[in-house]
Amino acid sequence: MRLLCHGWSWPGGTTKERTETKMADQKVVGKTGRVTGRVGPGRIGEVMVPIRGGTEAYHAYSADDEEIPPGTRVLVVETLPSRTVVVTPV
Repeated sequence: MRLLCHGWSWPGGTTKERTETKMADQKVVGKTGRVTGRVGPGRIGEVMVPIRGGTEAYHAYSADDEEIPPGTRVLVVETLPSRTVVVTPV
């Protein structure tokens, strides 16, 4: 549905549509990223995840307690406090 105000269409649709689009881009779970700092069993690493129109760094743990070397594509399966995610190789 598009809003019409004095003969022109509201750019970006309704307020609900704009809010849903922004919220979907801010969710990290389900996004794929790339390991930039080795992730290992019981060891925190780093991943870069495309989000909010850019790419952001997150601390990362392995979901399977396996070592994930830098450069590996990963899927974010869970978020934890303080910009930390749990990932698994794609």
